[in-house]
Amino acid sequence: MHRTVVLNVVGLTGELLGDATPNLKRLAREGAMRPLQTVLPAVTCTVQSTFTTGLLPSGHGCVANGWYFRDIAEVNLWRQANQLVAGEKIWEAARRRDPTFTCAKLFWWYNMYSSADYAVTPRPIYWADGLKLPDIYTEPASLRDELVVRLGEFPLFNFWGPNADIRSTEWIARCARHMYDTRRPTLTLVYLPHLDYNLQRLGPDHPAIKDDLRAVDAVCGELIDHVRKDGARVIVLSEYGITRVSGVVHINRALREQDLLRVRNERGLEKLDAGASEAFAVADHQIAHVYVRRPERIQEVKALLERLPGVEVVLDAEGKRSAGLEHARSGELIAISRADRWFSYYYWLDDDSAPEFARTVDIHRKPGYDPVELFADPKLRALPVRIAWRLLKKKLGFRYLMDVIPLDAALVNGSHGRLTERSEQGPLILSTCDSMLPDERVHAVDVSKIVLDHIFD
Repeated sequence: MHRTVVLNVVGLTGELLGDATPNLKRLAREGAMRPLQTVLPAVTCTVQSTFTTGLLPSGHGCVANGWYFRDIAEVNLWRQANQLVAGEKIWEAARRRDPTFTCAKLFWWYNMYSSADYAVTPRPIYWADGLKLPDIYTEPASLRDELVVRLGEFPLFNFWGPNADIRSTEWIARCARHMYDTRRPTLTLVYLPHLDYNLQRLGPDHPAIKDDLRAVDAVCGELIDHVRKDGARVIVLSEYGITRVSGVVHINRALREQDLLRVRNERGLEKLDAGASEAFAVADHQIAHVYVRRPERIQEVKALLERLPGVEVVLDAEGKRSAGLEHARSGELIAISRADRWFSYYYWLDDDSAPEFARTVDIHRKPGYDPVELFADPKLRALPVRIAWRLLKKKLGFRYLMDVIPLDAALVNGSHGRLTERSEQGPLILSTCDSMLPDERVHAVDVSKIVLDHIFD
């Protein structure tokens, strides 16, 4: 077996590979680089599940970063249990071929309770008084204290939110190096998220993106050089390409204006009442799963969505089959935005009625993805003082609400989820082993086989 390291550099595309990425360019030059044909929707949980199983979403069931759980009438995003992913995982297939094979799965999603030998993933501590503290979940459990002593506390608030930056990616890379040296896994899967942040905040053509490229390239270069000295094979890939957007589609507001979406009023604030709604959308970047309560209203809702400005196409049952999204977890309809648009989860019609979590970083309570969490509200006066006061309250043990997120979806300049119109705007795959990549495009469903070839060839 050949030790193999897979770096998932989120958002990396052919257009971004250039003078700001000398280490990654060297890997492409000395090995191989191919465009990667991703799956729909091109979002983290879906694509990673395809990478690890070789299945389309219709097979592994991860139809987005989250979906409507019909049996409990609740929307849940960013769940972690690996049992949500159907199909044989790449590390299970490898272990069948050689029982001595081991795998370290570092910050790839669905990382809890999997059959991987080693796992590290973000897992905040939520106290009953509302306090949220940074933490990680590891397998084995003893690994958690070892990593914290060695690397310091995982910088959760630099992993997502207004302060998201290179520090979380650097911590993950140091974790990967430590695991590679101390546990010597056959396969190491590493998630490096840094490019995701400003590509969404600023858009891919903003001049400042070059600084982000240099930062993540330096992290990659150090890690690649370290494992290659030991003879490891290296694969670098990405899940999707982020393209510029110039507007948002408030799909749930459109459904509400037609009396299809119902809310529950809780002391003047509105919460989505999914179980009572005739139709609502779970928005996820540039796709939205639309759940329709009664079959006889599906065509009515489809026609409504097709008239909505910014919607490119609405997939019905046949469309879902063609796209590999025919699964019980999918909505009755799936809306795909135009290339220059994305879907918000907003369902309230008046910002004064927005739920209390709308102005916070709260990925689990929001019934849809919210990239506006990457911004601090520019309208708030004395923002640093406001944040410092809340942090002081946190340290003193008081309840507090970090309500500093704006409700201005126009701030977002980059998005993903639909398939890009040009391959150079989409994801790619690089390898130290030229002969192990096909001559042209690599399909996402073939990534697991390619990784196995690197290990066992």
